[in-house]
Amino acid sequence: MAFVVSQGQLADLSRPIIDARTSLSVTSDYVADYAKIWESHGSVQTVINFLGRNIASLGVHLFERRGDSDRSRVTDHPVARLLSRPHPRVTRYTYFDALVRDVAIFERHLSVKVKLKDGTPGGLIRIAPTMFKPLGGDWMFPEAFEVRGHRGKKIIPAADTFHILGYSPRGDIGGVSPIESLRSVLAEEYEAARQRAQAFRNGARVNGYLERPEKAPDWSPQARERFRAGWRSQYGSTGSDAYGTPILEDGMKFVPATQTSRDLQYIESRKLTREEVASAYFIPPPMIGLLDNATFSNIKEQHKHLYQDTLGPWLQRIQQELMLQLFPEFPDTDNLYLEFNLEEKMRGSFEDQAAQLQTATGGPYLTRNEARAILNRPRIEGGDDLIIPLNVIAGGQASPTDSGTQNISAAPARGIKAAATEYEIKAPEEIPEDHQKAMASVFSEFFARQRRAVLSAAGAKSDDWWDAERWDRELAGDILAEATGITKAAALSALDGMGVDPSEYSTERTKAFLKTVAQRIAAQVNAATESALVEAMASDDPEAVAHVFDVAEESRAEKSGMTAAATFIGFGMVEAARQTRPAAMKRWHVNSKNPRSSHSAINGEEVPIEDDFSNGLKWPGSFSGDPDDVANCRCSVVIIT
Repeated sequence: MAFVVSQGQLADLSRPIIDARTSLSVTSDYVADYAKIWESHGSVQTVINFLGRNIASLGVHLFERRGDSDRSRVTDHPVARLLSRPHPRVTRYTYFDALVRDVAIFERHLSVKVKLKDGTPGGLIRIAPTMFKPLGGDWMFPEAFEVRGHRGKKIIPAADTFHILGYSPRGDIGGVSPIESLRSVLAEEYEAARQRAQAFRNGARVNGYLERPEKAPDWSPQARERFRAGWRSQYGSTGSDAYGTPILEDGMKFVPATQTSRDLQYIESRKLTREEVASAYFIPPPMIGLLDNATFSNIKEQHKHLYQDTLGPWLQRIQQELMLQLFPEFPDTDNLYLEFNLEEKMRGSFEDQAAQLQTATGGPYLTRNEARAILNRPRIEGGDDLIIPLNVIAGGQASPTDSGTQNISAAPARGIKAAATEYEIKAPEEIPEDHQKAMASVFSEFFARQRRAVLSAAGAKSDDWWDAERWDRELAGDILAEATGITKAAALSALDGMGVDPSEYSTERTKAFLKTVAQRIAAQVNAATESALVEAMASDDPEAVAHVFDVAEESRAEKSGMTAAATFIGFGMVEAARQTRPAAMKRWHVNSKNPRSSHSAINGEEVPIEDDFSNGLKWPGSFSGDPDDVANCRCSVVIIT
């Protein structure tokens, strides 16, 4: 026979007698509450402060859902006003910063709703986690909260609060703090800090000891005491004789005896503790200053990971609790929802945004007055008209520097007839050795020239040892000179395969694009070199700087040459088809036995000649891609006409 168990029947079951814990027994002689751990352990405070500050800096916006593909932001609703200023004396940033830290430290948060005359919340007052505990026989949800202070206690119904209570496998409504999982790490840090303190106090300040020869005459107690007193008064004080040259008797010898921070593993221990705490809160180590394995490219990816995988769950948890506990207090909230403003943090640089928007809109998208407003300049008369240059037309390029076929209409060239037969022109699976050697030689000669200048400046101890503008300009010029010939050779090879007259191909249309690519490659290469040099100069190895250029000339030049050659070969083939066969298709072809997963996933994918492949690249080795996704790529492109 079927039966139903109601929520009330479950709620009547006795709740486990478990008070929410607020302290942690770190070691047998060190017990501290969570607040004290946050105050005294720098690694814990750094990580939790990082969470609080980054989430508090995001605005939380209220939106109205008008359909599956339509929404609008709402700013005049009571919910929006409440969250923009949770209390007359508390800003939104301060409130959410405290909320996140409460949950991160204690896994719980409580705010009391301040009701207006109409019964709706007009403010939220935070209660310190150590001042409250949940009450009630319902083991699933709290019925009320007991708030204790120095002058007594107050019982507040749960409906009059906004609360976040964490998970506990034992049924503890108050939740279990993440700090509990760090018990062993904090114990190690505590014991290591105590050991280091004892070492510094008892031994680390001893700079050496005196050694008397074995055959020296015996000291009488009076002579030993006289020497000890004289030594301390002259060399053990902070007066003018301190750190002076000692005069020793009887063939004595001074033996240095010191303990360094390396001997005590001070730095390693601090890094390990901070890394473990960051791991407990799912924060990428470089975000909190651990840069041992950081590079330019993975820092960018870890920044995305921060807002997607680290802060994403936090934001969902907070906004869903706000909607669950606040919306029922207000009218007309059925079609409303909250969302943290991640867009502002996920935006790229202004240059990246401009390029994306121009591509998406097909032309300039800012008026002169809008641009002046960005620079905080006053409006000008006639500045509200959108200017469209004569060389940018509807259906053409988004900007004069958008691609190799700049200023050229997308219409097919006159006289071209549809081919009776399909041709597949496949980029060489192995980059032609002559092209690869030519590009590698460009980089090798540049690194050699750069080595002489940098070592000369470093030897002279000049502060101006790095001229970024000069190196970018010179390397871009060298690359461009070689790239023009490689691109033309690849284009002519493709035209021959398509049976198209080479005279229909224009190298003039590729100059601006090739110049842009050369400048970007040069900037990336020089940025990597500068980073390696800065690290080398900070080391104690006098040969470190020269070693950077040894690696550059012997290894980086070859890899950079192969990558650049692949870029220009792929562009030349695609550009030949774009200029002469605008209706052509292109196919991604994987040649490596162990390709990148992102490349393997699109092997055989076909798209129109003007479109990007689904991984965002226009062809294998495309300069527009992530450097890590392009370097050493051995894939090729197939042109289908």
